[in-house]
Amino acid sequence: MRYLEADYQGGEILTAKKGALGLVALNRPRVLNSLSHDMILDFGKALDAFEADPQVAAVLVTGEGERGLCAGGDIRMFYESGKAGDGKASHFLKAEYRLNARIAGFKKPYIVVMDGITMGGGVGVSSHGSHRIVTETTKLAMPETGIGFFPDIGATWLLSRAPGELGTWMGLTGEAVNGADAITAGFADWYVPQDRVAELLERIAALPAPALGQSIASTIRDYTVDGPKGIFSEGRDMIDRCFAFDTVEEIVAALEEEGGDLADRTLIAMRAKSPTSLKVTLRMLREARRSKDLETCLEREFAGTCQVVKVPDFYEGIRAAIIDKDRNPKWSPATLEDVAPESVEAFFVARDERLFG
Repeated sequence: MRYLEADYQGGEILTAKKGALGLVALNRPRVLNSLSHDMILDFGKALDAFEADPQVAAVLVTGEGERGLCAGGDIRMFYESGKAGDGKASHFLKAEYRLNARIAGFKKPYIVVMDGITMGGGVGVSSHGSHRIVTETTKLAMPETGIGFFPDIGATWLLSRAPGELGTWMGLTGEAVNGADAITAGFADWYVPQDRVAELLERIAALPAPALGQSIASTIRDYTVDGPKGIFSEGRDMIDRCFAFDTVEEIVAALEEEGGDLADRTLIAMRAKSPTSLKVTLRMLREARRSKDLETCLEREFAGTCQVVKVPDFYEGIRAAIIDKDRNPKWSPATLEDVAPESVEAFFVARDERLFG
């Protein structure tokens, strides 16, 4: 949403300056600002320019349109690239993951408004930032297990560091959470009512450059309220109990024994997902817990994407979600019991090609 008026320039990535703020706006509102390869490259160039500009003390990231910040990457391109074997999907992911690391290491305050749909790649360009604002419209998710994929964009690092097993629940179910839950899980920092965001950002833009970096957090706090309770307020204990196991089968058994509305809804959500993706995701999350930094997790995720395009579930998941839109994927294999250990292991073979170093 356009919160600040400024002289924006560009195409799928718009940039401008207002006061000491460098502004970046994702500009594909008809497709919920889904990221294209060119967008990612231009986003990185904008960060480079603003980081080098002594007149810019912080960066603000928003999404154009009324529906959300960003729905993720261009998965139709993934589908077509995988079918063609042209390598475009790999080039896209390499650029995206490097951008995620760039955001996490950005040397100036990185403010992002995560209103509306903030999913997949949208989480990647927001939750790695330093000052993350949610509103009553926020719907945050990593829904990749529903398309035969696994949480990427460095999400395994974020999910594995959520309190208790909240990240395990988010990664396996792919369910959307509200702004309050996003804060609880460590994906965001402040809840600001949407009708006060513009005033807040105008105040930040009016701060003098020398003081802006030190004053952002206190200024945001002036507008922060407690958001409405979400799933985690009622279900934290159940989630921590049932998702503490290191196999998906044990998690499912614990949920079946637990019973209750949230456990039942969680089982329904998981049973709709790719069994292979569930097992790969859980392994990714457990490996991430033992990892030293974001870059290590991104390298592991990048290696795993090489296998994604070799298995049928990815194509079936995309077909059901955006090609035929029947929402009825036929997974292969169809059950957790039929997922062979070696088929999971194939996602964890190191690649010669690396993202960093």
